[in-house]
Amino acid sequence: QLQLGESGGGLVQPGGSLRLSCAVSGFTFHAYAFGWFRQAPGKEREGVACISGTEGGTKYRDSVKGRFTISRDNAKNTVYLQMDNLQPEDTAVYSCAAERLPFGNPGLMPNEYDFWGQGTQVTVSS
Repeated sequence: QLQLGESGGGLVQPGGSLRLSCAVSGFTFHAYAFGWFRQAPGKEREGVACISGTEGGTKYRDSVKGRFTISRDNAKNTVYLQMDNLQPEDTAVYSCAAERLPFGNPGLMPNEYDFWGQGTQVTVSS
């Protein structure tokens, strides 16, 4: 059974950095695209970044471009989200998600994804 487990969240000051990890098990890793999503209290879940299966193409929401980097390590079955220059508005629960998409480009809409992790809290505050 496919499982995703996030780690790396925490409390950081504005301008700081965190790296989130999503460990994946239970399926053929390279056949899946992955996305990172976040949800702040009282707000809808929004897509932050995604990465395709075989080719590794990426997409970001405008507000994180130049600050966040998504990557995948197919040997370790892990997806990462490097977050730099974090701001208070980045505070949210961050979740990773997977969809079977060995070719082509994924999107940032939550309903595209079939499998979800539990999430990890990221708090940016001084």
